[in-house]
Amino acid sequence: MKALSKSVGDELGGTALNVRVAREDEVPAFDAQLGEHHYLGAGQAVGDYLRQIVERAGQPVAQLVWGPACYALKDRDRWIGWSVPHRVPRLKLIVQNRRFLLLTAKGEEPNLGSQVLGAVLRALPDQWQARFGYTPLLAESFTDPEAHAGTCYKASNWEPVGWSAGYRRHRADFYVPNDRPKRLWLRALRPGARGHLRAVTVPADCQGGLVAPPAGLLPLKLAEMDSLAQTMRHAPDPRDTNTQYHIGPVLTLVAMALLAGRREIAEIVRFATTLTQTQRRRLRLPRKRGTRAFYKVPGYDVFYQVLTRMDPEVFATLLNDWLQARAGSLPQALALDGKMIRDHIGLLSLVQHEDGVPHAVAVYDQKEGTERCELTAATALLEKLPALDGQLITADPLHNQRKHARTIVEKGGDYLFQIKENQPRLFKQAKGLDALQDTPFLPTPRPPMGGWKSAGCIPSPSNR
Repeated sequence: MKALSKSVGDELGGTALNVRVAREDEVPAFDAQLGEHHYLGAGQAVGDYLRQIVERAGQPVAQLVWGPACYALKDRDRWIGWSVPHRVPRLKLIVQNRRFLLLTAKGEEPNLGSQVLGAVLRALPDQWQARFGYTPLLAESFTDPEAHAGTCYKASNWEPVGWSAGYRRHRADFYVPNDRPKRLWLRALRPGARGHLRAVTVPADCQGGLVAPPAGLLPLKLAEMDSLAQTMRHAPDPRDTNTQYHIGPVLTLVAMALLAGRREIAEIVRFATTLTQTQRRRLRLPRKRGTRAFYKVPGYDVFYQVLTRMDPEVFATLLNDWLQARAGSLPQALALDGKMIRDHIGLLSLVQHEDGVPHAVAVYDQKEGTERCELTAATALLEKLPALDGQLITADPLHNQRKHARTIVEKGGDYLFQIKENQPRLFKQAKGLDALQDTPFLPTPRPPMGGWKSAGCIPSPSNR
């Protein structure tokens, strides 16, 4: 296989660094070098895996390995601001720096580490696209604070966003605590990467990295699914009594699909088909005649009939009571937003910012113009909430209403509403504030450049 290489403008001693992908015949020697000189060894190649060699004047000066990102990292996922349904299909758009080995003597070239990282980050997106057919948006890495200060990451504009949980892998599916959490670093590979990761659609050159959620992926644990199914069995059935699919399992599937971010009837149907046979059996779906353990799921017509004939207030009340019973204390930040399932039912949700988990729901008919519009539903939803002391409610411009703001403040909370031209006077006032040199709401202190302390020169081999 022909190696992919890219010469970059970083120069050390007047010679540019060349970043290239290791050829297949170089892999054994590459891994042997890591195994001998890197404190973590060579590691195992899993998933999309890229080995980079950095050369200067034809001589290698560094080796880096990139691979799949961690499945779930609390601090990373909070920094991105995406939900679980967003993360699962887009996780491949994050790549992890798994190994970084400098091939020079320790302390010989103190700036080499940051120079190499800057060079490889510019080469990485194109090389990844050429090798795997999609462009990543974000890079992640870890440093052990007991061994490395992470100076080269800081110097090449990586952002420290938190820590790992402090566990090590004991077996393929089992972790044990080691009391040594690692610092987590993130680096956007293009402007606006964070927004792209949580947007409705990703850029065209990134779509090759999207994967379908695995079959049986649920937004709930099995015990929670059983509890929700038990709750939904109390809903009245608007159809004829002689039905193949009982109302409880059907509404449970609708509720779980909504919690997983599905908003179209066809998406609800596809969600239902991903359930495993065990999950279908627990929901008490009908077994196909002539089989021993194959359980059927409803089709489009069944969901359509239920959604168009049922009393949405009953469904919302059951789901809302179930959510409230399990929500515990309110999270620190909640987002208020409404989505329509076609033109049949609108679901207004108050969800947790961190992972998109709903805290309360209400139903509505249309955005505006009816007695049960989204604004009216939002008013009723906010009024039913308990005290909001210390909580922040965010919402889009539709909910930028005096009544909503007053309700939140009276309950002890704060609000952050978007503004658009639908309120021209307020929009003009906000534009005037935006023209000021410093915002009057959130002044940002500027620490001195020398305020960040770090250890001395970069150790070799460097972290990860």
